[in-house]
Amino acid sequence: MNKKAEQVAEIGLLIYPGCQLAAIYGLTDLFRIAAEWTGENARFIRVSHWEATADDVACIWDSHPGSPHRLSHAIAPPSIIMPDRMAPAPAAAAWLRNQHTQGTVLCSVCAGAFVLAETGLIDGRRATTHWAFAEQLAKRFPAVRLAEEHMVLDEGDIVTAGGILAWADLGLTLVERLLGPATMLSTARFLLIDPPRTSQRPFAQFIPRFDHGDEAVRKAQYFIHAHAHEPISMADLHDIAGMTERTLLRRFKAAIHHRPNEYLQLVRIAKARELLERTLLPVDRIAWNVGYSDPAAFRKTFQKLVGIRPAEYRARFGTTSVHHDEED
Repeated sequence: MNKKAEQVAEIGLLIYPGCQLAAIYGLTDLFRIAAEWTGENARFIRVSHWEATADDVACIWDSHPGSPHRLSHAIAPPSIIMPDRMAPAPAAAAWLRNQHTQGTVLCSVCAGAFVLAETGLIDGRRATTHWAFAEQLAKRFPAVRLAEEHMVLDEGDIVTAGGILAWADLGLTLVERLLGPATMLSTARFLLIDPPRTSQRPFAQFIPRFDHGDEAVRKAQYFIHAHAHEPISMADLHDIAGMTERTLLRRFKAAIHHRPNEYLQLVRIAKARELLERTLLPVDRIAWNVGYSDPAAFRKTFQKLVGIRPAEYRARFGTTSVHHDEED
């Protein structure tokens, strides 16, 4: 690199027990590649690796050693250990808190949000994590305002990213902020990846839970799954559950975290996604098959829950080739 190149920032990557090393090295490479696309006014991002032990955090690698460290950003990468088996990381959390007091922007990717949440700095604030880990994060850190629909959520001094490979989205977001949009786009093109994505919703799966311990609510769930393609009324459900409508609403929400009608929509849209992925049925026919008599209402609900239109979802995730144009 040209010796006259200007350092615009230093990003510290936190290596904690069980973290995804692919993210550490991938981000290191991404920031280095970005420096190659800054044009005549050469600029670069200094990258340092910081390893957390039980008692301390120390720098173990530096892309540009020699001068004192002054981190502009610190990133807690994903974990390859599932969150319910992640051990607390008090030394890492203390290091992040200390960096934040010095003006460092704190970032996390996927389950790295659990390490970030240990700092207490995102209590009362919005944050995202992998959609499959959101419920566990909410239980462990109830003061965090979960916004798991976001792929990257920029809150100024706190930036969180969603999925396990969202380190690329976060990396490009920081490149755009530090080196400009032209450099970000050039880096993305060179790496053959999309610019930063905005939403996790097209990727999120509906995973029904039946282990909540409320047998009456389970009966209502079973009925919804068996008859989702038919008209279902609240009267049907509270008869099946053997309780008043008011009691069913209260217990269903407590067990499932959704109202019965919301749960019905999730079941129907999950089936619609499967049909869009695996068949060439027209969208209107799919709407009818999963329980919607009004295709327009189906499209509106689908976009609200999934974040994109049915035809766009099929184009992105469909496993069967479509040989004709389909109106959406």
